[in-house]
Amino acid sequence: MTTGSTEKVNGARALIKCLEEEGVDTIFGYPGGQIIPFYNEIYDSNLRHILVRHEQAAAHAADGYARATGKTGVCVSTSGPGATNLVTGIATAYMDSVPIVALTGQVPTFLIGNDAFQEADITGITQPITKHNYLIQDAKELPRIVKEAFHIASTGRPGPVLIDLPKDVQNAEIDFYYPDKVELRGYKPTYKGNTQQIKRAAEEIANSCMPIIYAGGGVISSNASAELVELAETINAPVTTTLMGIGSIPTEHPLYVGMLGMHGSKYANYAIQESDLIIAVGARFDDRVTGKLESFAPNARVIHIDVDPAEISKNVKVHIPIVGDARQILKSLNKHIKRCNSEKWVEKIKQWKKEYPLTYKQMSPDVIMPQFVIEQISKACKDAIIVTEVGQHQMWAAQFFKYKEPRTFITSGGLGTMGYGFPAAIGAKVGKPDKTVINIAGDGSFQMNSQELATAVQNDIPVVSVILNNGYLGMVRQWQELFYDRRYSHTYIKGSVDFVKLAEAYGALGLRAEKPSEVRPAIEEAVRSGRPAVVEVIVECEANVYPMVPAGAAINEILDIEEHADTPCSMPDLRKVKVDGVLDLEEQ
Repeated sequence: MTTGSTEKVNGARALIKCLEEEGVDTIFGYPGGQIIPFYNEIYDSNLRHILVRHEQAAAHAADGYARATGKTGVCVSTSGPGATNLVTGIATAYMDSVPIVALTGQVPTFLIGNDAFQEADITGITQPITKHNYLIQDAKELPRIVKEAFHIASTGRPGPVLIDLPKDVQNAEIDFYYPDKVELRGYKPTYKGNTQQIKRAAEEIANSCMPIIYAGGGVISSNASAELVELAETINAPVTTTLMGIGSIPTEHPLYVGMLGMHGSKYANYAIQESDLIIAVGARFDDRVTGKLESFAPNARVIHIDVDPAEISKNVKVHIPIVGDARQILKSLNKHIKRCNSEKWVEKIKQWKKEYPLTYKQMSPDVIMPQFVIEQISKACKDAIIVTEVGQHQMWAAQFFKYKEPRTFITSGGLGTMGYGFPAAIGAKVGKPDKTVINIAGDGSFQMNSQELATAVQNDIPVVSVILNNGYLGMVRQWQELFYDRRYSHTYIKGSVDFVKLAEAYGALGLRAEKPSEVRPAIEEAVRSGRPAVVEVIVECEANVYPMVPAGAAINEILDIEEHADTPCSMPDLRKVKVDGVLDLEEQ
């Protein structure tokens, strides 16, 4: 089936028309020789094109746009190095199930396989990190392929799709049409969920005394937050989230126990370990959550709701699997459930919250603690979209900002991509122009894509980057401190750049805070300016992220050394602790 009448256009023009049919309003890209025909057609189109300064940033910006809006992001590059520069961004989207469509130029079809100038087998390179990809060899196939690409990217478990466009395909003339629907024999995602399994889950919940809801990024991508909160309130069960699930329930909701896992709250980890029932929704039981698998939730039965059947029982044995869309399944489940006998359980968790709060120590009155900065951002910008780079600052942003709604915390979870935050923040701001967008960065990760200051300035995109400058690659330094006898091998980067001058060189606002009293005024000035801005905050250089579960330990074997040591020299030698033994420093 096709829509509308046909008309004669070249492949590049056809692609523009396809994007318009899909409701695309913005694309992020960088031109080059093999994608020039497409850029020639952009010149006369209504599509907004954001010229980035590095193709990786185009992919990250499309990703941030998609996460903030719920729409499919689009990025474009030329062939060869342009296409390979997209790879990290595509892999990031793949790991976090983000819908993007990547368009890459390619050498003409008659040169493919000849090692032509700027030729790379980008479909081969990206096969493991895309839901699907295409090399178009016949321009007539272009409309069908674009329709399929957007359908695949945005349905089922979302993810990236790549379309490789040889130059002669872009130039070839076709009779344009656009399909009304997609027919893919082997691709039929399940959405509804099995009714009997849903009823079994309701019975299991009713019989539980210590249930916990474990929510992941699938809750956000399926827009199931309201249904999740209804479930929690109806059955009176605590909710813990993954890093990707943050925002699916308000941070200050009384049933929320915070993030779990390696840098999760103590009470979330304790609750998972002692629970008798885990209701997992849109989560994949990854290694940062489970810790030592053999010790994970030893007494819990598991209900697992996920749109991707491949995730069921992949890491943790599941007793009641329900394959389908999180929102649809939770709606059905909420019709069958009733409050379970969990009052004592909830009271126990409240007590854990009092005993083991997320906190930090103020080293001295004049020192800025990084956690304090996050608290000040949370107070000054209550309704902001928070985007992060990757490292210590990412964990502090997860722990100390008060999130009110979904799609307001955007970060690289599965791949842990340094350099992600700033271009993703640009994408988020383009998609949500009325929202304040704050990029929380480290001095290391910001430098990976700091050239995108030019993108923000040229396109008047007022993203505020708050850089927690500790002079180190902080998370690696923390591991070196705790497990490698403070051998800070190539993690010291203090004085590598003056971030205020860097911002000013690009035409952005540059501010610096060196005392606690200067932090909030600087943040407020940056937001108030309505300009792209960088706020450099000089923070305590050896602050660590706690709680922390060492690699290989159970998630209730938690380091929280700052509660027990005023100075770093009093820390125990963690190298002497057996990974597979019980690690409980609180008893030392």
